[in-house]
Amino acid sequence: MKFDIEYIEKLAKVLADGALTEISLEDGEQAITIRKEVITATPVISAAAAPVASSAPAPQAAPAPAKEDVKRGKPLTSPMVGTFYKSPSPDAKPFVEVGQTVKQGDVVCIVEAMKLMNEIESEFSGTITEICVENGQPVEFGQVLMYIE
Repeated sequence: MKFDIEYIEKLAKVLADGALTEISLEDGEQAITIRKEVITATPVISAAAAPVASSAPAPQAAPAPAKEDVKRGKPLTSPMVGTFYKSPSPDAKPFVEVGQTVKQGDVVCIVEAMKLMNEIESEFSGTITEICVENGQPVEFGQVLMYIE
């Protein structure tokens, strides 16, 4: 099968019209990946919509410490779009659990993409401090799967 321009344009239209962010196809020696950049908008509040300040000063609240939002360790990200699995089969024990020590190259999870089960290996040694996705949850390219300290 040869990827022609019309076929690629159809794939791009499917990507643009749908909720997908990436399409990858491989046929023998040929491969194509089409990605859609997802941009999140920040709401802008106009001056006309801003509330009028009263003459009495508002009490200042002390900023809450953001300790819980700080992630410990290095992020291990998904190398592809797919479905995250903690174990090799539904009845098997998970590859890793929070608090477990792993070495560089240890399999920590599976990301299924296009019916292929891709074993994801740890990029560094350390202890699993957090697993950020649930079993069976879809993941995006570059999404943090877990933190390793």
